Parts: sequence; structure tokens; C-alpha cells
Amino acid sequence: MQQRKLGKEGLEVSAIGLGCMGMTFSYTPFPEKKDMITLMAKAIEQGVTFFDTAEVYGPYNNEELVGEALAPFRNKVTIATKFGFNIQDGKMVGVTSKPEHIRRAVEGSLKRLNVDVIDLLYQHRVDPNTPIEDVAGTVKELIAEGKVKYFGLSEAGANTIRRAHAVQPVSALQSEYSMWTRQHEKEIIPTIEELGIGLVAFSPLGKGFLAGKMDEHTKFGEGDIRNILPRYTEEARVANKALLDLLHAFAEKRNATPAQIALAWVLAQKPWIVPIPGTTKLHRLAENNGAAAIELTTQELQEIETASARIEIVGNRYTEAMERSTGL
Repeated sequence: MQQRKLGKEGLEVSAIGLGCMGMTFSYTPFPEKKDMITLMAKAIEQGVTFFDTAEVYGPYNNEELVGEALAPFRNKVTIATKFGFNIQDGKMVGVTSKPEHIRRAVEGSLKRLNVDVIDLLYQHRVDPNTPIEDVAGTVKELIAEGKVKYFGLSEAGANTIRRAHAVQPVSALQSEYSMWTRQHEKEIIPTIEELGIGLVAFSPLGKGFLAGKMDEHTKFGEGDIRNILPRYTEEARVANKALLDLLHAFAEKRNATPAQIALAWVLAQKPWIVPIPGTTKLHRLAENNGAAAIELTTQELQEIETASARIEIVGNRYTEAMERSTGL
């Protein structure tokens, strides 16, 4: 698989990464641990070198899983993790990025991942009560101490990105980006392009919808986050079939799947965008990684742009309360 550069500090990863959150968090039912260890090994066989986790996934057990699974491949992979949520009694209780909290979180992540250094450390969500300069300054110290290699932000706004980058260069911004979540094209993507920061696109398949296997009859398990998201109501899924029809049409032309076209579209937008689709299934892993070999032509991209511009996406990506916490 081809490699892509994120930022200007030397971070280079596979063009498609693997989001590990769903292995222990958000998307029930959760698979067997041994199966996920096998899946991550298969991902490496298929050229994936970039794995994404966070202390809050679980919480904690996702980092432990990723650390155990990737221990035999440590010199071949880049592991990204995140701090920024206040975790009490196993629950998220708001955000916090006070310097002392960052340091505690990093020590915990190093232990759970069983590594000497965190490759890419993100602030998971912006903390309105801690100046971003203090956050970036703390990560800068951790880099100097050899505990962290690269600094990232997640779901941060343009001004926050600029202020952080002025203190410690940001290698990557992780934010949601896909064919049906494109609000970052207005201000965020131009900002990070100007600053030379890479984009790590989470939910590039719309939490599964753009893979084309979900319809209004699909039932989500108890505890599955899609049960509360406006874009995944039965009515929204019916309305948003128009985008699936578009993906199916292009998939047939290219002898591909809708998921592969959706990922190829993300890859085609900028050479410094790396999607990190999540999966717990081996056949989906191979399907997703196959998108790296699909290069959409300029004409195809224009056709997709013209057709998708006529499609109105129904339903917000998050609830209002969740959207307020993204830091945008």
C-alpha cells in the first residue's frame, strides 16, 4: 500500500489506516478479543501501518487490545491515541486538557499500549477551560522528553488549530470527513492545507451507511451510538438512499463496491488525507484496503461532484449536545 505524509515533521503512514474504536466501544455487540488480534495482524499483511485508538474507548481496554495486538509489529506500525476526556468511574465526565491531566493520560496510555513512546498524540476534544497554548506546550515538553513523537488535534476549529500550531507544529487533524460529511471543506481544510497539516478522516464510510449494506430495516444493537444519531433514523436512512444509489452506480462502472468508491473519493480529495475506516470483519478489512488501488479519474470525480451536489443529506451527524462538544 502507498504511504502518505501527515504534516511536515516526518510522520508517514499507510494511505488507509484502521480505526480500532468499534472493537470495544460504540458499536455493539463487540467481537472476541482474539479475533481482533487476528484482524490487526491481517491489516498489517495488507499494508496497513496506521492504527487509531484512544484512552476513552472502553475506556482503556481499546488501548490494551491495540497494544497487545501490535506488540509483535512495533517497529512496523504507527499507533495514534488521544487524551482530553475526564474519565471517572469508567464514564466520560466532560473534557479536560489541563497539563497535569495530559501527563497522567500519557503515562496511562504508554503503559496500556506497552510502548516507550506514543507515535501520534491527539487532543481528543478541545477543552474550553484550558488555553490551547498550554495544551500544545505540554505536548511539546512530552516530545522533548521522548514520550511522544507527533502532535495532533481532533475536531478542532481553525483558530484553535492556528494557535496550537504556533506553539508546537501539528502533524495531523483528525475530523469526520466523507462523501456525506463535508462541512470542513469550507474553513478547516483550507486552514490545514495552508499550515501543512495532514487530515485523518474518521467515519469515512459514514459509520457504515456508505458501505451500502444498511437500509431502513437495519437494527442496531443495544448501546450502539447510531441509535441516537439523527442521520440514522429510519426516515433519514430512506431519504439518504439517493447517495447510496450514486455510489452503487460508480461501483458497477469500476467493478468495485460502494465502500471502495467512498474511500477512493476521500483519498482523491488531497494527497495528505488518510481515511481510517473501522471494521471488526476480515472481509470488510480486505474490501476497505482494496480502495487504495482505485484511482478515480478527474472526469469521474467531477461526475460525482455534480451528482452529489443535487442530493440533500437528511439528518445531522450528531445530536445538538454532541455537536457542541466538538470544539468547532
